[in-house]
Amino acid sequence: MKKKLVIALGGNALLQRGEILSAENQQKSIQLFSQMVAQLARDYQLVIVHGNGPQVGLLALQNAAYQDAPAWPLDILVAESQGMIGFAIAQELTASSSGPVTTLMTRVEVDPNDPAFASPGKYIGPVYPPEQQAELQARYGWQMKADGQYIRRVVASPTPLKIIDSEAIRTLMDDGHLVICCGGGGIPVIAKGGGYQGTEAVIDKDLTAAVLAKAISADHLLILTDADAVYENWGTPQARALRHVTPAELAPFAAPDGAMGPKAAAVIQFVTQTGNAAFIGALKDAPEILAGQKGTCISE
Repeated sequence: MKKKLVIALGGNALLQRGEILSAENQQKSIQLFSQMVAQLARDYQLVIVHGNGPQVGLLALQNAAYQDAPAWPLDILVAESQGMIGFAIAQELTASSSGPVTTLMTRVEVDPNDPAFASPGKYIGPVYPPEQQAELQARYGWQMKADGQYIRRVVASPTPLKIIDSEAIRTLMDDGHLVICCGGGGIPVIAKGGGYQGTEAVIDKDLTAAVLAKAISADHLLILTDADAVYENWGTPQARALRHVTPAELAPFAAPDGAMGPKAAAVIQFVTQTGNAAFIGALKDAPEILAGQKGTCISE
């Protein structure tokens, strides 16, 4: 029996900061990812969660450009990004996988009273020079925050509570499928009238991956991003990659800053709830990360 591995693939790992947000550039990253997955699939039963920050922000921009119809809400754009990114990953993995590959549209429940709705902090879309902030806010009504040397749009990112479609994910896994699910953190929904209603938000995919990993009894959680490890004193001459840390040692990095913070919070949540190891590192290093040779390993 293979171990279960949930891989959380960042939207920024698929479309790098400052890179043209094109299907061609995304496909290049997906091709690299597929090579990594082919190696990992020999030893693990895989479930893939992907981000959508750059992609859903681009969809929102394109959506706003057509003035003769009202803009579609973020929950629908998240569903659209799930389909387009999941399709692209599935196409590539089907060519290299020995078993079936399935992309599942996935809903994730959030609390309508989550404080994140009043304090948006999730980065989406392209980056802009700071001098464009006033123009962008006036044109689109966006909230903007600094993202490194740039500025970027931020939206509400409530905490994921429940994977609505987790039973379908488990069924597919039991039938031997490599499952791509919870794309973009999942389609955000709130409980209403005995069912669910979409809500304007983009859920953090790393936190959703942690909830999913626990729900399906995963052995490990691997978060792949555009950084090769968690760094102490990041951005200074004293920067040092952390190779092996406990949840307590990683806790200072878990600030909700929209970058490494949610990743640290996600792996801390998974490790403390399950006792199993989690990993953070760069897409290109995936096999070496799980072997303990690169990236950051988080364990008790």
